[in-house]
Amino acid sequence: MQVSVEASNGLERKLVIDVPAENIDGAVQKRLQEMTRTVKMNGFRPGKVPFKVVKKRYGDAVRQEILGEVMQRNYFEAIQKEELTPAGYPQLELIENKDGENLKFSATFEVYPQVEVADLSDLEIEKPASDVSDDDLSKMMDTLREQRASWVEVKRKAKEGDQVVIDFKGFIDGEAFQGGEATQFPLEIGAGNMIPGFEDQLVGASADSDVEVKVTFPEDYHVEDLKGKEATFETHVHVVNKKELPTVTELAEQLGADDLAALKDDVKKNMERELRNAIKSRVKGAVMDKLIEKHEFDMPKAMVDQEIDRMRQEMAQRMNAPKDQTPDLPADLFEEQATRRVKLGLVVAEIIKSEELKADEAKVRAQVEDLASVYEEPQEVIEWYYGDPQRLREVESLVLEDSVVDLVLEKAKVTEKAVKFDELLNTNQQ
Repeated sequence: MQVSVEASNGLERKLVIDVPAENIDGAVQKRLQEMTRTVKMNGFRPGKVPFKVVKKRYGDAVRQEILGEVMQRNYFEAIQKEELTPAGYPQLELIENKDGENLKFSATFEVYPQVEVADLSDLEIEKPASDVSDDDLSKMMDTLREQRASWVEVKRKAKEGDQVVIDFKGFIDGEAFQGGEATQFPLEIGAGNMIPGFEDQLVGASADSDVEVKVTFPEDYHVEDLKGKEATFETHVHVVNKKELPTVTELAEQLGADDLAALKDDVKKNMERELRNAIKSRVKGAVMDKLIEKHEFDMPKAMVDQEIDRMRQEMAQRMNAPKDQTPDLPADLFEEQATRRVKLGLVVAEIIKSEELKADEAKVRAQVEDLASVYEEPQEVIEWYYGDPQRLREVESLVLEDSVVDLVLEKAKVTEKAVKFDELLNTNQQ
């Protein structure tokens, strides 16, 4: 086998591979001889079909089959010989292919870029500093009470924050329209769940009363035919309810805590865990952004295309779309994010390699235990992770990424900025 390497623009490489004729012809001859022992043809007993007949009938197909195998095998031998690392599948193309003559074909592919880790001491990272204050805890307790509120009927006019149970039917230019009707519909006044202006007109309504509600649909309304249209809703109020919150003592009982102090302790621990994760996520994001900014190199298009395909599949899974009904989403919708993922993956991989970082078993265990801590049966979740090597490798990858973040923070210029709990959690969720 003879190999020549041609370097094209950027990361593209082209191998021209010359394979001796006897490697092809001998393999074809051998395959056809094997077939004479098993092939079935009319007029011949099994195993008695003459070689010439088998060659005439199957020779071309067998040669094509052998060519595919030979090209694949010689391609892999060639990239090992030339010490090349392809970043994707090759494009194989026949150049010369005649019986009795050498086979010549080309393999065109991209190679991985050379990534040189930049001086990390130049990086500037801002790290949020925050804690769970008594005020934060008090707000969270109020939120939990709101989540477990009940509605109690009252004999008075409705006001902001009340719930009304209504029937309504909508009309545009005197004609009822599709989707504009409901019965026994619970509506919290002021929650903003209806068309702007609808809820406001129910303030002051009493049980067993009728209200004519007039609104204009927003120009950006999701139903095309209703955009900007004026509508009238004939509305009947059945019941007016007020919100009743449980006391903190009742809340503790509902959540299975021994007492109020125990509940506050559990809630605060959960808030502190969320805060740690939010800070960790914010810092990790900042570090990764800086690594991307700091490194410049050619990107393998094949790897970006593979990542785009992966992101398409991820979106299809989130949409619960059947495989045969997956929308053909345009590549440019994912290209920027896919390029970022690939670039970051290459930089992180090079840092792990150059710094000889390993996934410490104790850190992997701690990560698994932290992931399991939010479940009712943490031990079962821990065993679930350790029961599958693939799942455990995913955790090991997270630990290695954390090690890269720790390394960068050791070398970079890190400044702390005070951030309130609510601000940090809300920003992180967004």
